[in-house]
Amino acid sequence: MSTKNTIVITLILIAAAILAGMLLWNQLPEQMASHWNANDEVDGTMSKLWGVMFMPLITTGTFALFLVIPFMDPLKANIAQFRETFNLFLIFITVFMLYIHGLTLAWSLGYQNFKMGSAMLPLMGLLFIFIGYMLRKAKRNFFIGIRTPWTLSSDFVWDKTHQLGSVLFMASGALTILGGLIGGMTAFWLMFVPLIGSSLFLVIYSYVLYRQETKS
Repeated sequence: MSTKNTIVITLILIAAAILAGMLLWNQLPEQMASHWNANDEVDGTMSKLWGVMFMPLITTGTFALFLVIPFMDPLKANIAQFRETFNLFLIFITVFMLYIHGLTLAWSLGYQNFKMGSAMLPLMGLLFIFIGYMLRKAKRNFFIGIRTPWTLSSDFVWDKTHQLGSVLFMASGALTILGGLIGGMTAFWLMFVPLIGSSLFLVIYSYVLYRQETKS
């Protein structure tokens, strides 16, 4: 997908989220839920204005940052080689953030027969799976991917680390989706342990590959 189309689609999605909040304005409470604890209990609120606007604004800022920084990367020519995949990631992360916004609006409207944590996990799992797919496509750069001193210093280490990282992130995504179906603290551990474990393992793996390459 081209960057131009990515910008247009993202802005339409953000505008639709803001419009939905405006249309629902009179039905929303003056204080809206903004944070849930590990037991899926509301432990934070914000005013209706911020409840309607906060996530669309954060999404806009995140999108703008992700859009601009790659152009500042010294290896931006490498990013251009997988730019279409990265653009799809930008749309995916926008959909994910606005999905959370939609869940917040639904909760504030009184539709509370779901657990916020569990409801987030399926789409979060899909996001991890797509990140895994993007890692397989990513070329060496300073912004996107598994950036350690050793991956950034070698195309060989970068490629090998990202090939394995792709598999591990996809597996973590699948386990996250499973956790969303199971619910409870099991869901948290099925997301947290594979993701953190994979990240730590990949740091070590990249160092081992670098040592092997420099010895040869």
